[in-house]
Amino acid sequence: MKYLLTYFKGMAMGAADVVPGVSGGTIAFITGILDTLLDSVKRINPSLWGVIKSQGIKGAFAHINGGFLVSLLAGILTSIFTFAKLISWLLATHPIPIWSFFFGLILISVVHMLKQVSGFTMARLGLFALGVLAAWAITVLNPVAVEASYMNIFFGGAIAICAMVLPGISGSFILLLLGLYPVVLAAAKNIQLDILACFAVGAVMGLLTFSHLLSALLRKHHDATIVFLTGLMLGTLGKIWPWKETLTWRTNSHGEQVPLLEQNISPLNFEQVTGQPSQLAFAIVCMLAAIALVWGLEKVGKRD
Repeated sequence: MKYLLTYFKGMAMGAADVVPGVSGGTIAFITGILDTLLDSVKRINPSLWGVIKSQGIKGAFAHINGGFLVSLLAGILTSIFTFAKLISWLLATHPIPIWSFFFGLILISVVHMLKQVSGFTMARLGLFALGVLAAWAITVLNPVAVEASYMNIFFGGAIAICAMVLPGISGSFILLLLGLYPVVLAAAKNIQLDILACFAVGAVMGLLTFSHLLSALLRKHHDATIVFLTGLMLGTLGKIWPWKETLTWRTNSHGEQVPLLEQNISPLNFEQVTGQPSQLAFAIVCMLAAIALVWGLEKVGKRD
């Protein structure tokens, strides 16, 4: 039962990681598994060979909390391969309700994370502001056209996985900035094993390296790290604001026109500017649904 619950948490992480602007690390944090994940991953190091020789494969599997990792990874992969097409379709056909849901998710997650901080000092407020500015700076960057070579996909996977386990920074958005998001998403949709394998190897290498750093920061400077990460989360809200006006367009790899440069506008002016309904009432319902979901995940995380 414990691993089944971990599997569902992995599914929630995977669903979040598919969406540019939303972090699976946020889900890991609010469900109470981020510390366990980092601790388990950092045990996969050269010393594991000694554990294998002394305790065997079964002992090594227990040493790295293998049941947890396998269950979580299975959930993440299930979501990525199951929901990739669905989420792409929903974002294209029903953008306002979907972005409203994720906006509410991030907003309430900020509140949840700040509850973990024992107190605020000027230094911590400065770190919070720095996190907000850093995330905002990342979200206003224009995507670059990186060649979709195996080497770039490998490094893209290594960079993106670091963002994916950070609460507040979206690995999908990092891929979008690198120009690799359509390539990786298409590979997930069409099961292109060469691209997926290259991305996965990069992701594993990045995760094994980065988990040590993040784990050490949370252990030695817990509150300072949390306020910085919370600032990162708050700084991404502008990126996922549901009501936007498209200023310029670009042609994607499929020959379709997609937004390139957008600006946030008020839902009260949205219909006048775009000629489309603002769906304000439905958007509020979606935000409230996200808040209720996070509240439920908090309860599950505490009970687990």
